[in-house]
Amino acid sequence: MNTSSLSSSTLSTPSSSSSSSASSWFSGIVRAGRPDRSATIKMTGVASNVDIVGPVVRKSQFRGVLFKYGPNPIQVAFKTGDFTRQVIFIGGLTDGFLATAYLEPLAIALDNENWSLVQFLMSSSYSGYGTSSLQQDAKDLDQLINYLINKEDSEGVVLLGHSTGCQDIVHYMRTNFACSRAVRAAIFQAPVSDREYRATLPETASMIDLAASMISDGRGTELMPRETDPCSPITAYRYHSLCSYNGDDDLFSSDLSDDQLKMRLGHMSSTHCQVIFSMADEYVPDYVDKKALVERLCRAMGGAEKVEIEYGNHSLSNRIEEAVQAIIDFLKREGPKGWDDPWN
Repeated sequence: MNTSSLSSSTLSTPSSSSSSSASSWFSGIVRAGRPDRSATIKMTGVASNVDIVGPVVRKSQFRGVLFKYGPNPIQVAFKTGDFTRQVIFIGGLTDGFLATAYLEPLAIALDNENWSLVQFLMSSSYSGYGTSSLQQDAKDLDQLINYLINKEDSEGVVLLGHSTGCQDIVHYMRTNFACSRAVRAAIFQAPVSDREYRATLPETASMIDLAASMISDGRGTELMPRETDPCSPITAYRYHSLCSYNGDDDLFSSDLSDDQLKMRLGHMSSTHCQVIFSMADEYVPDYVDKKALVERLCRAMGGAEKVEIEYGNHSLSNRIEEAVQAIIDFLKREGPKGWDDPWN
């Protein structure tokens, strides 16, 4: 998936801010002595007599704050808006900043509803997915949420996964990391099977056999041959996880039984969930009954809200308005009044 460059000349902190009460339900894990967030950063490269408001300056240029959320070089995030509720976008394979076309109008719509949009880089971003894992993604995500709680006075986050980012949400919510209790809702946009798509490629079967052989020989962390994946160097473990039946990434396949889906997704029933499924997703094989699949996924999650977008492609670049509207409607309907204090 193509990504655009982030314009560093447009970074600033919006003047609006929301303060959280001293009796915040995060008091159990929030450190004392947070820094003062009232100061703003003036924009550069913009005429002084131009008053730019909102999170988007012009097409593909976002206004916000770029920050480090962890010690590793890749652990960088970008936040639009200065609110105490955040939607965290989790991209799929090869994704990074500005991964989907709907993020720009979504940032504007969220700002109007007093929500911030957070995009972040993790170990698996861009070409890093081949040497990473869902386990590592969960650790990165937990560090980000911890930062938002302790540095940004977060009152709760909503996770928005795109493609393989949906697998990250499922895995993270199973970890029971302390900060996972800050997740008030989850949105799955294009939760599709990497295994079923890659099974349509001629080289996949032989490469799965090679990966399985390497893993059995204790070489799961070693790289597969260069031709295995044209987008990234990939370890035997990650290839097997993405492409093999019952691999760690095999969460949304249509050939899994209802019981198998419930085993993988059933823990999401304690979280408000929305599934946005593209009915013309190019990464879903033609033989898959999309309507039946999305119904089964929602049922396995304990009754997640279902949104079917007719003619929508994988990234919804051809149905941007519908995507944004579905997300905003879900946020307005499900929270915050619909969210119980998770600490009680």
